[in-house]
Amino acid sequence: MRWVRDYKPQPQVQAWYRQALWITLGGNIFLVSVKALAAYLSGSVALYADAANSASDVVYSLLMVFGLWLAQRPPDLTHPQGHSRFEPLVGLMVTLSMTFAGFEAARASLQRFLAGGLAIEPGLPTLVLLFSAGVKAGMYFAITRLAIKLHSPTLRTTAQDNLSDVLTSTAAFIGASGSKFVHPLLDPIAGFLVAMWIFRAAYRAGRENLNYLTGAGASEELRHKIVEAAQSVPGVLRVHHLMTDYAGPRLVADLHINVDGSTPLVETHRICDEVIARVESIPEVDRAYVHIEPDDWID
Repeated sequence: MRWVRDYKPQPQVQAWYRQALWITLGGNIFLVSVKALAAYLSGSVALYADAANSASDVVYSLLMVFGLWLAQRPPDLTHPQGHSRFEPLVGLMVTLSMTFAGFEAARASLQRFLAGGLAIEPGLPTLVLLFSAGVKAGMYFAITRLAIKLHSPTLRTTAQDNLSDVLTSTAAFIGASGSKFVHPLLDPIAGFLVAMWIFRAAYRAGRENLNYLTGAGASEELRHKIVEAAQSVPGVLRVHHLMTDYAGPRLVADLHINVDGSTPLVETHRICDEVIARVESIPEVDRAYVHIEPDDWID
C-alpha cells in the first residue's frame, strides 16, 4: 500500500534554490546596513524610506528561506502530497512585513513634509542610492535567471521585488538630489513615492499568494496548453472536461478525456499514463488526474 506520492531527490534543483536564497538574503542584509548608516549620517528621509524598504526585504528573505525549506521537504504521512502549500502561506506573512515598511516610510515622509522639508547635501545619500540601484539590478537578473530554471513563482515575485527596488532607489535619489538643488520638499515627496511603490508590491504579492491558497484556477492560456498536451496523446479523441486549481504555487488538473470505446483495457491504461505524463511535464502543473470515458459519452 502506498500512502504518499513518489518523490525523487533533485540535487541540482536544491542547489539552485540555495543559490537564490544566498543571493537574496546576503544582498538585502548588506544593503539595509549601508542604507541605514547613510540615512543616519545624512538625515535624508527618502533614504530612510528606502532603508525601511530594504529592512522589509530582509524579513522577506528570512521568511522565504524558512518557507522554501518547508516547501521542498519530501512528502510524508502528515503531508502525503508534499509541503508546497507552505510557500504561499509564508508569502502572506511577507506581505504584512512589506505593508509595515510602507507605513513607516509614509509616516516619516509625512513628518518631514509637515516640517517643511530639509535640504540634503549631495554626496553620501546620492552615492548610496545609486549603488543600491546597481546592486538590486544585479540581484534582479540573477534571481530571474534562477526563477526561469526552477519555474518558481516565489522567485519570480522576488525578482520583481528587486526590480521595484531599483525604481524606488531611483526615486529616492531624485528626491535627495532635488532637495538641495530644486526644493527641500522634494525629499519627503520622493519618500511618499517610495512608500507607494512598497504598498503596490505588497498588494500584488498578497493577491498572488491568496490565489495560491484559495484554489484559484489557471489562466485561459494555460488551460488551452493543458488541453493541447492531453489531446496530443495518440488515442485521445478529445478533452471534454478540465478543472484546475492551485494547491500551493502549482496547479492540480482534473481532466475527462474520450477514447474509442473498443480500445482494450491495457491500451486505455497506457493512454491514461501518457496523458498524465504530458500534462505534468508542463512546469506550472504539479499533478494531473485523468478520467477516461468511451467516445460519445458526456458526463
